[in-house]
Formats: sequence, structure tokens, C-alpha cells
Amino acid sequence: MLRIGIDLGGTNIVAAVVNDEYEMVGKAKTPTATPRSADEIFDDIAKVCKEAMAQAGVTIKDIFSVGIGTPGTVNKEGVIEFANNLGFVNVPAKEMLIERLGIENVYVDNDANCAALGEAQAGSGHGAKDFIAVTLGTGVGSGVIINGKIVAGVNNAGGECGHSVIVVDGEPCTCGRKGCWEAYASATALINQTKAAMEKYPDSVMHELVKANGGKVDGRTAFDAMRRGDIAGIKVVDAYVKYVACGLINLVNIFQPETICIGGGICNEGETLLRPLRRYIDSERYSVYSKIQSKIVKAELGNDAGIIGAALLGD
Repeated sequence: MLRIGIDLGGTNIVAAVVNDEYEMVGKAKTPTATPRSADEIFDDIAKVCKEAMAQAGVTIKDIFSVGIGTPGTVNKEGVIEFANNLGFVNVPAKEMLIERLGIENVYVDNDANCAALGEAQAGSGHGAKDFIAVTLGTGVGSGVIINGKIVAGVNNAGGECGHSVIVVDGEPCTCGRKGCWEAYASATALINQTKAAMEKYPDSVMHELVKANGGKVDGRTAFDAMRRGDIAGIKVVDAYVKYVACGLINLVNIFQPETICIGGGICNEGETLLRPLRRYIDSERYSVYSKIQSKIVKAELGNDAGIIGAALLGD
């Protein structure tokens, strides 16, 4: 069967025709170009879907289902209740796609859930039924899959692991609360931690690295300094890894998933990040004597995870 998966992002709209082997046999994209009305954006969504079908040499009659992953909160009727970066409030996404594409089999979900589903089935999960995807980016995105199904909760907004609290009355989070995992484990948090260490250690090699990077502190700064034996870089990375591990340990102990995959630019560090994470988790997990343990791996699909996962929403 052929399905269409759509990733509605703040920067680009991407649609692809996906086959049963999770291959994208036709793909198209266009800038989201916000701020615009929902009608204008969904006109463009329909346009890229048709372009992807044309590239694949098929029509809507050949498509089994259409799925779309979107930022924000989505209810069970396929309405995007709120998506701040798109300016959406109560946008009937399912209805608008049915109207524009002429297909009834349409599904709408949060983009992080779609990415988790894509990684679970076609990427790092290798078909795992109990799987969690965590993305360390501007925030900490996550999707939880148990027994092959996305954990949605009563209001269809479950699985927001980044807003579990790991430090009571801790650092302020963008959500308005304090001590969220996101406030310590996101790439944004790592950059803030790096800047604080640079102020404390004026002789740190991080100053040299930032100067060579055009004055920009990024997620690589502390890791690069650590590799050069810089004490400040070592301290930043060690603290950051512990913060990431703290949230992962909670997920392992609560859900006991087969696999947790870690995505986001920081994961380009590969085993430099994953090896100490596994070590901390092994020492703190509750099921220390169990023969089967959760695997901690790097995400494999990159930006394609959300598209493939969206295509699988109708399965």
C-alpha cells in the first residue's frame, strides 16, 4: 500500500509518498512562510502532496491514507488546538485535508509522536513495540510508544517527557514552570551552561573555540573543549550528561521500553554522549538484575522520521 506522510514544520512543509518498505517514492517540499492563514498553509500542503504523488507516478486513488505531523496540541478529532509557531488555534486539519485532497482516510498527530513512530518502525527501533524517542534540540521533544501505540493520554497530549521535573524549584522552563528536564537537557540548556562556565573560567579553551566559530557558542563548544582536556569543558559535559541521564533513567524505570533513541544535533557526538549515558543508566535503573535491559541508541532517520511516522498513523 501507498501512504502519504506530511511534516508540517515552522520552516518547511514536506510531503512524501511512502511504500510498505518505508521508502519515500515521491517527495516534495515548500517553505511554510509564516505568518499566514491556515487556509493558505493547507493549500500549500495539498500542493506538495500532489507534487509528491506526481513524482511517484500515482494519484490520490492509489493512496491508502494520509497522515500529518504538526507542532502543538492535536485533539482526537484531528483539530490542531494550539500551535504557537504557526499561529494556529482550533484549526480543523483533518477536515481541511479531506476537502483539499479528496480522501477520507486522514490522520493528524503531534510531530514528536510521528517522529517516534517513524523511528520505532523504520529506524532505530527496528520494529520495537515499546519505544521512546527523545530529541535534544531547542527543547526536549519526546514520543512514547507502548505495545505499538502512541501514548496519547486523556487529552491527546501525553508523552511530554521534557516537562517532567528533575529539580524541584529549579531553572525556569519556557513552559512557565521550574525544574523541567528540558531546562537542563536541551541543546539550549547546554549552550547556557557553556556560557556560564566560560564566565567562571576566563582561561578556558572554550573562549578560543567560540572566537574561531565567529563568536557563537553552540552545542559542540563544551564537547570540543573536553576533547582538548579543558577542565571547564569536562565539567560542563559531565554535568550535562548527568542531566540527560536523569530523565532517561526515569523513562526506563517507568516504561521499561525495548529501546530509547536519542535525536537532535547533539547526537552527532555519537558514543561520546551515548557511552556515559548508558553507564549512568546502568548504575541507576531499578531493574538492575533483569536479563533484558533497555537499549539507548542514536536516532537513524533524521528529518525523515516525522514524515514516515505520519504516513504510518493510519495503520
